[in-house]
Amino acid sequence: MPFLGFKSQRKSRTARAASIGTSQSPWTRAMHSLGDRAVVLRLGLCLAALIALLFAVQCWRVPFSVRLGDHPPRGVLARVDFERVNRFETERARRQAEAQVPLTFRNQSGLLKKLPAQLHDDLDEIARADSINEVSDSVRVAFGLTRNTRASDTDRSTPLPRELIQQQFESLRQATADQNGIAYHNVDEITARFATFIDPLSQLGILDPADLSSQDLGSSDEIGIVDENQQTTRAVLVSDVLLADLLNEEGLLGRTWASWPDLIPIRESLQHWLVAKAPPTLRYDDDATKAARRAASLQVEKINDRFHQNDVLVAPGQVIDDERMQVLRDEYDRVEELLPTSQRLFRAATVFLMILVLAALNGYYLINNEPKLVASAGRLSVYLAAVVAAVALGRVMSFDPWRAEIIPLVVTAMVFAVAYNQVLATLTAFTLTVVLTLATMADLGSFVIMMTVSSIATLPLAHVPTRTTLVKAGFVTALAYVLVSWGMAIIQTQSLNVLWEDRTLLMNGLRGAGWCLVAGYLVAGSLPFIESTFGVVTDISLLEMSDISHPLLQGLVRRAPGTYNHSIAVATIGETAADRIGANGLLVRVGAYFHDIGKMLKPQYFIENMTEGAENRHDHLAPAMSTLIIIGHVKDGVDLAQQHNLPQPLIDFIEQHHGTTLVQYFYHEASKQADDSLKIEESSFRYPGPKPQSREAGVMMLADAVESASRTLSEPTAKRIETLVHEITMAKLLDGQFDESSLTLSEIHEIEDSLTKSLIGIYHGRIQYPEQRTA
Repeated sequence: MPFLGFKSQRKSRTARAASIGTSQSPWTRAMHSLGDRAVVLRLGLCLAALIALLFAVQCWRVPFSVRLGDHPPRGVLARVDFERVNRFETERARRQAEAQVPLTFRNQSGLLKKLPAQLHDDLDEIARADSINEVSDSVRVAFGLTRNTRASDTDRSTPLPRELIQQQFESLRQATADQNGIAYHNVDEITARFATFIDPLSQLGILDPADLSSQDLGSSDEIGIVDENQQTTRAVLVSDVLLADLLNEEGLLGRTWASWPDLIPIRESLQHWLVAKAPPTLRYDDDATKAARRAASLQVEKINDRFHQNDVLVAPGQVIDDERMQVLRDEYDRVEELLPTSQRLFRAATVFLMILVLAALNGYYLINNEPKLVASAGRLSVYLAAVVAAVALGRVMSFDPWRAEIIPLVVTAMVFAVAYNQVLATLTAFTLTVVLTLATMADLGSFVIMMTVSSIATLPLAHVPTRTTLVKAGFVTALAYVLVSWGMAIIQTQSLNVLWEDRTLLMNGLRGAGWCLVAGYLVAGSLPFIESTFGVVTDISLLEMSDISHPLLQGLVRRAPGTYNHSIAVATIGETAADRIGANGLLVRVGAYFHDIGKMLKPQYFIENMTEGAENRHDHLAPAMSTLIIIGHVKDGVDLAQQHNLPQPLIDFIEQHHGTTLVQYFYHEASKQADDSLKIEESSFRYPGPKPQSREAGVMMLADAVESASRTLSEPTAKRIETLVHEITMAKLLDGQFDESSLTLSEIHEIEDSLTKSLIGIYHGRIQYPEQRTA
């Protein structure tokens, strides 16, 4: 079939020379482009992203490339002399200093002021009683005049004999009687002596043994006491504030009884009463104790370890544990501290040049292969932001204990494969891997692992018909991580047994595989966000929108059934043609479903919805008005699509499926009706466009045109269909409708051939059966 069978017009020699022109140098073209504000804006975005990358990788710092569990085959030597705080020894010294700080108690001596008055009342009751039975139970318990063991006794299981109880009662009555035997006259004197007896307790305080046992006394046998209305702390022995110890023969209060021999007979009863009635006056002050111990801890000087240059910090093959990691971190901090500014600037410049080269390579690819991405400042911003975010997150997540730099790398690679294509995703993954390697491990093995895994992550994502595809990609990536990481470990150690001897390598591989699975699930779960952010539509969303239950399609069926049938036919032949040239056939099919939804607002004005014998409404309209109605279905379709939140790629199909095509019928009618003096503007009879911006839009334009035209054939033979499709294809081509669609001539030829075969299949001949008689 002849494809380009048209005769070109001859140009004059002057026109041919002018068309050749003088070629400009790349520098001249670049300088000329700087006059374009859009170009300057995009260059500014790239420069901002480049600066953000430099800050994200901290280009002025040498990366800290050591991780827990590593075992450097050549060991690690100290690069400089440095001192480090021995945190273990320093912490132990601080704990010892804290243990020597006594507990702090506050003395509430006012609690003892009521004791003499209480003793006076109890002694008065005993003095007035003629027998022990006349004494109240509380007073008898306080003085130990019950069969229960006294507080000072050690054997608490032996009850007191009744005779001993009666003897103690008689001793108390005798002590409270005067020389004439009159009871209670000596109560005041005993009470006064008792007040003198307990006076030291107001100064020392009384400590409850239960309070002491509930606190950590540490290594000290002293406590600190803060008196009421005072801030100073005095240290006393614990035995000096325990009432039981004070009442012993050797205790401070026990020695006082020798001064009062006449009270010796009632000593046990008075001491029992004191133990029963005296409240603890020392209350533990947790805040003061912690403050004192904190102050003591801060006064301990740090214990430093000294290391000299070329000292062995990690022996060859030795596993880096927490302690060695701290040593290496301190050595790294010292190196960074001593690094001169000139070397920092030199490193920053080196990293800047390396990232600039990578950016130039990526930019060259994008300009030549992804012009739509570069031409849009919005799309370019999203792309650059994703790259910067991947590097920043990758560096932050690369440190222990996560070591998850693979997550942002794989997620970005998978997202770009879904949003753009696998080639762009792989190229970007290579750039990210280089930058992350410079910023984190600076190790060839890490580069190989990350590059291989990120590349493999994009392979299953040529088409994403279901979310399971993304999850499967995560599993494939996880398996690749395990195999590659273990393989690199075997290569670096030259030992096959390393995986079984070193559990760390085994666990690192499994951990990285787990992060790859996480990346797959993250992309699968965030697919709607990815589509809206990058302005793309995946096969998953396309399949969901191809359901006939969609409100727009339901409306089209009810209000414009002819248009709906036409859309179904266009979808069928268009999908086949798109698949023929390697375009997205599913996108063409779903786009064809919605491309004419604008016709449902005025269905009677479109020929496919007119019933046989019905009046043609255009007969009573001027050609210009009819053209406005016909062209208006594009704008109406866009409005409906936006109201129903259709993705932008489908809206593009609605806008572009007619391109800037001329509405020829009404244009010719207007030309016939116009006066010879009036010139009809052809632009008024053209669709507003834009022209198809993608291969898929170009395919659907042709499918729409040839399907509509084929319905006008009275006898749709194969030859007539072939001629019709060729004429329509040539008309669109010569009209420049494919100029912006990136379709090649060979692809247009393939589309034409596919559409021809599809229409021939639809209008294939049928056998004429003889008419049957009815029985």
